[in-house]
Amino acid sequence: MSTVTDLPTAEIQALLPLATRLADAAREATMAHFRSPALAVETKGDLSPVTVADRASEAAMRALLAEHCPDHGILGEEEGASGLDRDFVWVLDPIDGTRSYVTGSPLWGTLIALSWRGRPVLGVLDTPAAGERWIGCVGQPTTRNGTPCRTRDPGDLSRALLYTSTPDLFTDVDRPGFEALSARVADRRFCADCFAYGMVASGWVDIALDPGMKPYDYMALVPVIEGAGGVVTDSTGAPASLTCNGWIVSAGTPAIHAAALEALAGG
Repeated sequence: MSTVTDLPTAEIQALLPLATRLADAAREATMAHFRSPALAVETKGDLSPVTVADRASEAAMRALLAEHCPDHGILGEEEGASGLDRDFVWVLDPIDGTRSYVTGSPLWGTLIALSWRGRPVLGVLDTPAAGERWIGCVGQPTTRNGTPCRTRDPGDLSRALLYTSTPDLFTDVDRPGFEALSARVADRRFCADCFAYGMVASGWVDIALDPGMKPYDYMALVPVIEGAGGVVTDSTGAPASLTCNGWIVSAGTPAIHAAALEALAGG
């Protein structure tokens, strides 16, 4: 893994306007079909849903990348991967929370990440129906709708608020640790999808976690939360990257994050 001092920070920051254009294009594509009575839902091989909006959103972002960054790699949920051996790789989730999208919930979002040598260095968490957009980038503070935001410190795990997408995601192996952590926090809530991670970055909640995530589910969240003062790792404490175990744990402070990992491990 490359070190912070290796990062081409100026080059990464110069790509922020393009990342914003990607989010704008995806927003236009997704909102054109949101809450449409004619929206058709298909089931993919992994039993997850997909719609014309997912495909149109990713296609719009890929078209912009082909025009402006043809030498960069891309990993997208709907159209697969190319150029993953390149230094710069864009990671795209056109609709994170498609189940929420098809039921009319406003908490779905578009996730756009730029990784450099496997490390997430720029992230956009855009929630078009909710009208909120978080942007995180190395060397800059995270913003929400253009205004810097920060995580908060509840002081102790017993005062922390926790979000996860759904308890249905936890396997028999994972569930005891999750229940142990749940017993130690002030409250736990469900069904916010990627929006929960924006809430961590804005200091409204303290922990957001999910097991079994793919890189396009979490890569964009890392710069957003880290740039707001938080911590994001997998369940072992390893940095979230293209090759981590996909069990993502985020928290507003290092101390709360460490306590959450300890609880999840049965401590």
